[in-house]
Amino acid sequence: MSSSKEVIYRKDYQEPNYVVKSVDLAFVVEAESTLVTARIQFEVNPKQDKNELFLNGVDLELVSIELNQQQLNANKYDLNERGLSLHDLPDAFELKTVVKIYPSQNTALEGLYQSGNFFLTQCEAEGFRKITFYPDRPDVLAKFTVTIVADKEKYPVLLSNGNKISSGDLNDGRHYCKWLDPHPKPSYLFALVAGDLDYIEDHFITKNNNKVQLRIYTESKNIDACDFAMQSLINSMQWDEERFNLVYDLDEYNIVATDDFNMGAMENKGLNIFNSKYVLAKPETATDQDFINIEAVIGHEYFHNWTGNRVTCKDWFQLSLKEGLTVFRDQEFTADLQSRSVKRIEDVRYLRSAQFAEDASPMSHSVRPDSFIEINNFYTLTVYEKGSEVVRMYHTLLGEEGFQKGMQLYFKRHDGSAVSCNDFRLAMADANSVDLTQFELWYSQNGTPQVYIRENYDAGKKAYSIDFMQAAPDNYKGDVAWQPMHVPVKLALYDNEGNPLPLNDAGDLQLTYELKEISQTLTVNGVEHQPIASLFQGFSAPIKLHRQIGHKELAFLMKHDTDSFNRWDATQEMQSQIIIGKYQALLDNKNYNCPKYFIESFRHILLDDGIDSALIAEAITLPSVKSLTLKLAKVDVLKLFDAKEWLIKEIAYQLEVELLSVYNQNYDSSDYRVNSEQVAKRSLKNRCLSFLLQSNKKEFAGLAKDQFIHAGNYTDKMTALSLLTHQQVDGFEDLLGAYFTEWQDNPLVINKWLSIQATIPASDTLIRVKQLMELPVFSMKNPNAVRSLIGAFCGANITQFHAEDSSGYQFLADQIIELDRINPQIAARLAGLFNDYHQYNDEIQHRMNEQIKRIHTTDGLSPNVFEIIDRAVGSIN
Repeated sequence: MSSSKEVIYRKDYQEPNYVVKSVDLAFVVEAESTLVTARIQFEVNPKQDKNELFLNGVDLELVSIELNQQQLNANKYDLNERGLSLHDLPDAFELKTVVKIYPSQNTALEGLYQSGNFFLTQCEAEGFRKITFYPDRPDVLAKFTVTIVADKEKYPVLLSNGNKISSGDLNDGRHYCKWLDPHPKPSYLFALVAGDLDYIEDHFITKNNNKVQLRIYTESKNIDACDFAMQSLINSMQWDEERFNLVYDLDEYNIVATDDFNMGAMENKGLNIFNSKYVLAKPETATDQDFINIEAVIGHEYFHNWTGNRVTCKDWFQLSLKEGLTVFRDQEFTADLQSRSVKRIEDVRYLRSAQFAEDASPMSHSVRPDSFIEINNFYTLTVYEKGSEVVRMYHTLLGEEGFQKGMQLYFKRHDGSAVSCNDFRLAMADANSVDLTQFELWYSQNGTPQVYIRENYDAGKKAYSIDFMQAAPDNYKGDVAWQPMHVPVKLALYDNEGNPLPLNDAGDLQLTYELKEISQTLTVNGVEHQPIASLFQGFSAPIKLHRQIGHKELAFLMKHDTDSFNRWDATQEMQSQIIIGKYQALLDNKNYNCPKYFIESFRHILLDDGIDSALIAEAITLPSVKSLTLKLAKVDVLKLFDAKEWLIKEIAYQLEVELLSVYNQNYDSSDYRVNSEQVAKRSLKNRCLSFLLQSNKKEFAGLAKDQFIHAGNYTDKMTALSLLTHQQVDGFEDLLGAYFTEWQDNPLVINKWLSIQATIPASDTLIRVKQLMELPVFSMKNPNAVRSLIGAFCGANITQFHAEDSSGYQFLADQIIELDRINPQIAARLAGLFNDYHQYNDEIQHRMNEQIKRIHTTDGLSPNVFEIIDRAVGSIN
């Protein structure tokens, strides 16, 4: 049985005994092993004044150790599986260690590892300890000098952080390259690459008139797919200067793309290492969403240069300090370059579906967690996405000007430091002379706050009021009683003609009301007739809103609300009410007919020429089953899935002519471009096609086949192939076979092929998935392949993962146990797919719990998987 693991607590934080003044690393990279020589200058921390030091080190073969150029006696240090302890140290000293590591055996993809024929690193969060002995913590910042020696023919490209200061040839066909990073950084930002890579090159002139060399490196076969990423990098640099007045601070900026990466990308100073899916794209191999994601992730990692690198976190509990803030910045970047309204809708759709589910799960934690067993488990939607919403609330409360003042003070106070979420909050408060003490609760209290409202209209007094009541999340886990949050409520009122009403004596048509108490009432006077309120416009706070609102009011907001997000949200609420109504009827074995008002509202949106096509596409996209699950208790997930499918078919049947008309109107034969207009047209066209295929009519299957054959872009081709495959239209196997023959040597394109098949809602899909796992294009050692096949089946194929024979649950448990021995980080991500079990009915919970307990009793579980499964077991009734 699994044993308990060490728990790390935020309250136990202590400053390091010694600070690092400089680091000099030398790597001799060879195929069999790599020799790492580290010379580190230490000085005692006067706040601690202790002469002992612990250096993290895992899977390191110690060759030699010297203190101030003298061989260190064995009684002066202790070595164990966690690292190196040094005793009786002077106040200042140089430590030299030589270790041997084996990158080709490193399947966990942490530290230095091999990807194909080249070597690279991933050090966040705690990978540097697999490279050399070091105080591997984010509050130890130092300047790094790095020398890399390798065979010139095998590894002509040698990269590290900062600026290259020298290079040259050595004996025996080897060469070297020396790098200096002038900016102090923590070890998690260290990076190294050695391999035979090609690159594209450009440059950027900063507003300080510094010319920055830009390069993107990848294997030569992929070099023609880097241009969009390069333009995205240039756009990011320009945007950060214009919006935040932040200027790049090195002479070089390098990006390296790899197929073998646990994460999306990594912001190592001056040398970003990326999962290839967020770099490589061209029209024949990438969808619109691929291009948009690349632009966002390139931006995200670049923006980290200031919000994460120049100012970093003092401990890993403060992870959202850099991640939540940088997600907010990349969201704003995409919103400014694409469609702001669509971007906001996409972000909130994802938050409600995925992060709200995490908030409700056994893994629920605050934005700034108080404890962890394995820090990699806290690279979560709560830290990133909810953390971004917390930053957005600062912006909502303070406005653009106030937010920028806060950012400027933050950098003035903390540039070059490791700080906390609280330091960011204080900078925002002090820069604007406001009290944000209560706002700290957004960092410390877990779960999704609930807000209940009651609306009242007094015709005699011509006064409209809203009673707000805050309530704790159902699974709040704090040591003290839950406290009310500081909640910004952005709102507007409309008369019965759809005209906005003044909200105060100043005549404001929109205001941000600050909710701070358990109960609070907002009253608007001078209201002639019963108004309709638009609340939490733009999703001004990440809360669950409980409001009694009928279909007439929803239809009104869909038509008249000036806030595009709330117009969309009204459509989502109406769609949810219909699906849940059908679901309840299925449970009760009763009839339920689709209301006429819904079809009419849907038709109105679909044919509204005054709405952007992208917004129409979002509006007619039904809520996900996962988000619907969060509105219910003891869910029969298969019946809920059937209820949603019923509504899709009703729409397809009753609005067939309109859907086909809109499909044809949005057909665009012009040259492919990734711009907001073309993306919007393709999005709406393909959404209509997905409805039409639900009618099972041959002419619409033919329409999809024609689109697949004649598509001038990959978005249309992949949409058609996915729809034909999921509907199992005659000949779909031949299309899949032809696709494989054409693209089997392109992993990114083949991964989409795997995902399409993994999500077929058919009883033989699990058999298909297991057969696909035997193909050479799949490997358990490749995270992208695992996510594309196993992750897609278990996370997105509702009917087959939740099959009544429990085969889906057994399959997931088997893969977690096997993968935990290869790559614990990816295994833990899969383990998180069991976190939703408590949302389901007793019978489903029982079947899922059997597999959760089976994993829990497996010997030798990694801390990564153990923490997630142990929390799940602990919450089982």
